[in-house]
Amino acid sequence: QVQLAESGGGLVQAGGSLRLSCEDSTGTFTAYAVGWFRQAPGKEREFVAAITWSGDNTYYSDSVKGRFTISRGNAENTVYLQMNSLKPEDTAVYYCNAQRVVGPTSYNYWGQGTQVTVSS
Repeated sequence: QVQLAESGGGLVQAGGSLRLSCEDSTGTFTAYAVGWFRQAPGKEREFVAAITWSGDNTYYSDSVKGRFTISRGNAENTVYLQMNSLKPEDTAVYYCNAQRVVGPTSYNYWGQGTQVTVSS
């Protein structure tokens, strides 16, 4: 399994940028697909971006495509979410998720979340 910790959230103006980090402390991070999700006040959790275990494929929601970039760090224990051209509607708690499928079972692990607030 993995133990995840997000960081990098904060308060920024619209049009600004932030880079979120999701760090694994177990050394098994490369065996997992990793995704970022977010949840705004009064709204359901939504998918933001994901990257496969190999890093060969990335996926983005329509709302962030072209503005956000998910990537794996050189140390392979960290996944980043680079967020550019931020909008007030991007305000949410952002969560890192690691997923691994073993036979019929899917294992999912979540970080504690980091707050992103974008002012108008």
